[in-house]
Amino acid sequence: MRYRLSLLWLVLFTGSVAQPLAGGQKDGRLDIYWIDVEGGAATLIVTPQNESVLIDTGNPGVRDPGRISQVITRIAGLQKINHLIITHYHRDHYGGAEALSGMLPIGSIYDNGKFEGMPDNPGKAYFELDCDKRVVINPGDLVPLKSADATKAAVRLQCLATRKTFIKPASVDAQRNDADEKLFPPKDRDGSDNANSVVMLLQFGPFRFFDAGDLTWNQEKRLVHPFNLAGEVDVYQVTHHGLDSSNNPIVLRALKPRVAIMNNGVTKGCTPGVFANLKAADSLQAIYQVHKNLRPDGQVNNVADAFIANHERECQGHYIKLSVSPDGSTYTISIPAHGHTRTYQTKGT
Repeated sequence: MRYRLSLLWLVLFTGSVAQPLAGGQKDGRLDIYWIDVEGGAATLIVTPQNESVLIDTGNPGVRDPGRISQVITRIAGLQKINHLIITHYHRDHYGGAEALSGMLPIGSIYDNGKFEGMPDNPGKAYFELDCDKRVVINPGDLVPLKSADATKAAVRLQCLATRKTFIKPASVDAQRNDADEKLFPPKDRDGSDNANSVVMLLQFGPFRFFDAGDLTWNQEKRLVHPFNLAGEVDVYQVTHHGLDSSNNPIVLRALKPRVAIMNNGVTKGCTPGVFANLKAADSLQAIYQVHKNLRPDGQVNNVADAFIANHERECQGHYIKLSVSPDGSTYTISIPAHGHTRTYQTKGT
């Protein structure tokens, strides 16, 4: 089955992703790829020890798993997903997992398991996916990554929150956040599985990257108020594709990222309020989009074309890549499809 699916995606997708850009393997760098899954989510982390961590798998079908598999094998040069994290049970996040498991072997799957009151159930096929191990992830858990050489920066990937529960302030170096609560009033109750999203913090030496899946407005506030459980970060993956049921401005004020990257779709995400909040954030030096917003209702919000991976409605599925220097002091963001590259200084260095 895996062989047949691999042949299928190779036929369908050969040539649809830009040719490999050197970096990530055997050079001491840590790489992150934002793979275009047309408004879903798929973020690939490749450690300096060549371990792969995939956070979410895009939509059902073969298009998104094919694009993911191609980036892993042709671009990153790997043959396995060592760790797969599913942030929550919405189809644009877990839907590609079944087909992907037929294309590449999967080591450990981390998710919320089956829990009381779960609003969405991904079904039997998902829970019986072919993998080496299944783990129900909890706040405070560390993904067991291979240790770095003692002379190099270490990689640390920790769960900060999931199922509306959060890591305790005493267990992290959390600073009290005294922001005026009246500036960030709550929204309607978080009734969907988005509110149960797994929140991950990746650290590589001084470099820090934040991915909260589709965590919703009220839960986001709990993450940073009254204690900032994440601390400041360098790169912020815009939550929930840039929808305004998430992306509470209190998060941007607390995390103070220098770069924001939005895995949006042609018409999904990139809403006016979120876009305005991002552009108003004093800490941000750049915003990237996987897709140009081509929404027909006129509510169009975009950064300059150089910072957008895919410009056409019928696109080629181009990715955004981030590569962190071996000591974690700088990181370079590139869009190989059209030659954009820019280097940023890691905070605190």
